[in-house]
Amino acid sequence: MFRWIGRQSYRYRWWVVACWLSLFLVTLPALPRVSGALEVGGFSSPHTEAARARDLLAREIPEYSPTSLIVLFSHPTLRPEDPEFIAQAHRALSQLSTIPEVDGISWFDQNPGQIAPDGSLAYALVRIDLPPEESQRLKDDFERLIVPTELEVRLAGSPVFYADLETVTERDLRRAELIAFPFALGALVFVFGSLIAAGVPLAIGGVSVAIVLGLVYALTRVTELSIFTLNVATLLGLGLAIDYSLFIVSRFREELQHGSVARAVEVTTATAGRAVFFSGLTVLIGLSGLGFFEFLFMRSVGIAGVLVVVVAVMAALTFLPAILGLLGHRINALTVLRRSAETGAFWIRVSNAVMAHPWRVAIPVIALLLVLGAPFLHVRLSSPDATILPTTTPSRQAFERFRAAFGDGAISPIIVAVESERPVNDPQTIAALYDLARRIAADPRVTRISSIVTIDPRISLGQYQLLYAEPSLIRDPVIASVYRQLAGQHVAAIYVYTDALPASDEAKALLQTIRAMDPGSGLRMLVDGGTAEIVDVVDLMYSEFPYAALTVVIATYLVLFLLLRSALLPLKAVILNALSLTASYGALVFIFQDGHLSGLLNFQPLGFIEASLPIVMFCVLFGLSMDYEVFLLSRVREAWEQTGDNRLAVATGLARSGRIITGAALILVVVAAAFVSADVVLIKALGLGIGLAIALDASIVRILLVPATMRLLGDWNWWAPRIVLRLLPERGLEH
Repeated sequence: MFRWIGRQSYRYRWWVVACWLSLFLVTLPALPRVSGALEVGGFSSPHTEAARARDLLAREIPEYSPTSLIVLFSHPTLRPEDPEFIAQAHRALSQLSTIPEVDGISWFDQNPGQIAPDGSLAYALVRIDLPPEESQRLKDDFERLIVPTELEVRLAGSPVFYADLETVTERDLRRAELIAFPFALGALVFVFGSLIAAGVPLAIGGVSVAIVLGLVYALTRVTELSIFTLNVATLLGLGLAIDYSLFIVSRFREELQHGSVARAVEVTTATAGRAVFFSGLTVLIGLSGLGFFEFLFMRSVGIAGVLVVVVAVMAALTFLPAILGLLGHRINALTVLRRSAETGAFWIRVSNAVMAHPWRVAIPVIALLLVLGAPFLHVRLSSPDATILPTTTPSRQAFERFRAAFGDGAISPIIVAVESERPVNDPQTIAALYDLARRIAADPRVTRISSIVTIDPRISLGQYQLLYAEPSLIRDPVIASVYRQLAGQHVAAIYVYTDALPASDEAKALLQTIRAMDPGSGLRMLVDGGTAEIVDVVDLMYSEFPYAALTVVIATYLVLFLLLRSALLPLKAVILNALSLTASYGALVFIFQDGHLSGLLNFQPLGFIEASLPIVMFCVLFGLSMDYEVFLLSRVREAWEQTGDNRLAVATGLARSGRIITGAALILVVVAAAFVSADVVLIKALGLGIGLAIALDASIVRILLVPATMRLLGDWNWWAPRIVLRLLPERGLEH
């Protein structure tokens, strides 16, 4: 089949090139619109307890809003208690009520808890009737409608966080592309020595990325996709398309020495093209593991990855052979570096040295990878917040100002949703809420409580019961406002504040304590808030991860078994992949959680690893690492079928593929490293993790561990149950 594809691609080469270029031109108008069609966020799920609590509060409490804009006010001389300060603050936000999605404003002059203890800052909460991810489209309206006064005004909260995240993500992508293309071209010139040979893979990569982004834009018409799809599609699209083109072009130049252009195209597609197909299949399997997760961010990465693989493989099997057919011997034109013919002498020496002492090589290398992975033993997983943005963004600056004035936990309290069988204003319900609020407040980790039964410590239980006997008749405007915002017919909310950040161990322990409490007879309790969202999301992600990982591993094993007709080589590949992945996990914790090299890489340590990152890296890297395994073992298998000598086959296979695998890995590392320049820490970590894992995999794993383990296994490398072999084709699928 692959030989036929190569033959047809050469025969109709002008038509094939025209079709691909037409598709490329059709996608160009959509490219500027892609980012605007994508969604920010995507790290939450509607099936967590935190989400159910939010839905309950939104459904039952008339003035509860799922999203709030935090407006910070400060002045060098005026204090928040001063009438002039209050008047100017009200004037500043006087126009916001014209925005239909604004439900109301909670003012600091009605709630002393919204004034910083040192009096340096006060804030108003603008309630927005939109999910947090959608509220970012209102940012420009908020900034336009705020009336200038003498007060300094800063904006924080979901609307500005998500708007800044979208802006910074787009900027990161443009910067990464500017870095990746010239460095990738330099690496290709180094590998091939010819500008034409170097330019062809880069052109294929650019066309492939453009088409993938066009397909992503088309998909946004029917489903939601995360803004991070842009970065992932570009990173994987450039990396895979250039990698596959590199292998095809390299084999084509080799085959040109032995026959006509038509024959070279045909043989290249039948050999390297077949390997590209199975490599793409392994990457596709890895990325499809993300389909097990319901989180928009992870599902979007999976969808983008699948599109990238399909387009990259199709381009490598059709578009590239057609271009090579048009270029012919001109593929070697514009030589700038004279490269000696690839004899593989260096790789033969290395592999023979390794196989002469396999245990002495394997044990230290495995020990090194395990040591590199050791920091992952103390990993702390969390969901992203404003700290993933650079300190130069306005929302991050406002967030830090808020933290400094009110404490780490003030911006994201624990929210307890209490549902009652009786009406909330029933005396028994008020008594139960009164008792529950005071039990929570008694915890030393709690700094303050906000609820309908903790408005003023001078008010007794009996007075609260009398006060709420008829909520519509409450005369005090402050108490009436608090009741409308925190209570409905059968539901009441209790806001619990602490000094700890939502992702801290202290906040998580407090959450566990609160969830273990008995709310009282006739009451049911659900807990929301930043800490609850983090805990619930992490638990849900990693309850699904084993099934995704097992499916990816089994499917990859079966594909490699079919390709190599071996029962042990696929198992060895899975184990070696796990080792290189573990090492990159450890590096992520060492750098991004513990903060080492933060100055060099220009970021502030998070103190945690974003929860989805290890899962995304597993699914992406499991397939990418198999790329090199497939190309290497394909050549080893080819040599073994010719010689029947395991040691000679390993040396020959490494000699034939060593330079090109190293070059391909170098290019993928360069592309991934370009994303280390990102300002969003999540993208920076993903780029570094992928680049480091590929570098380890293509160096010490492929050059040292693979020959050592294959020497130790000997002829067992090629063993498979005879009953299974009878069901397979007589020759290996890669033959």
